[in-house]
Amino acid sequence: MASSMNKRRERLFKVIVTGDVATGKSSIIKRYVHDVFSTHYKATIGVDFSLKALQWDDDMVVRLQLWDIAGQERFGNMTRVFYKEAVGGVVVYDMSRNQTLDSVRRWKKDIDEKVLMNDGRPIPCILIGNKSDLPASVSRPAAEMDALCQELGFVGWFETSAKNNSNIDTAMQTLVSRILERHADAAQGGVKSGNVVSLGSSGQSGQQGGAQNKQSQKKSGCC
Repeated sequence: MASSMNKRRERLFKVIVTGDVATGKSSIIKRYVHDVFSTHYKATIGVDFSLKALQWDDDMVVRLQLWDIAGQERFGNMTRVFYKEAVGGVVVYDMSRNQTLDSVRRWKKDIDEKVLMNDGRPIPCILIGNKSDLPASVSRPAAEMDALCQELGFVGWFETSAKNNSNIDTAMQTLVSRILERHADAAQGGVKSGNVVSLGSSGQSGQQGGAQNKQSQKKSGCC
């Protein structure tokens, strides 16, 4: 009886990580999952995935299946397949390359058009400006970023550095909190939470598919 009462709950959530080529999506995931960083760049082909287990509280373990979506434009026609059953999203831009921030609109629109929660709402997504450690990185005014998030429907924005391990855990914790809130809302509303994926193997990584003024007063924000 005691063992039954103390049984842990587990949740498995699929999270997609998107953004232009060379914004550091893979580096963010490797730092978050394995706490490692490499200066050697290798372009993702199709999609890679990794698994992150979180002891969320005394009673719940959250397992995140992180799908690292290739940033090459030619893979755009495959994103519907890769996004399927996702319950959260991360859009990454490079703080040292303004054009990658311009692309954020396209990535967010792509997600909103191709995957929804079972209640019809967009999946919660966060916006990450990566490479804050670079001399050429530019921090946008907080008010500008707050307005962008509100316009595009992001639940928050964060400036991160995979190299320095800065702000990544905070960003992901915010996303997971929003995912859990959405599922709790759906359950209370009588809608099946859905979009919870099962993992085919116990491995922590795999591959599928063919194939930022730096003295910012605010490094993150919620919308």
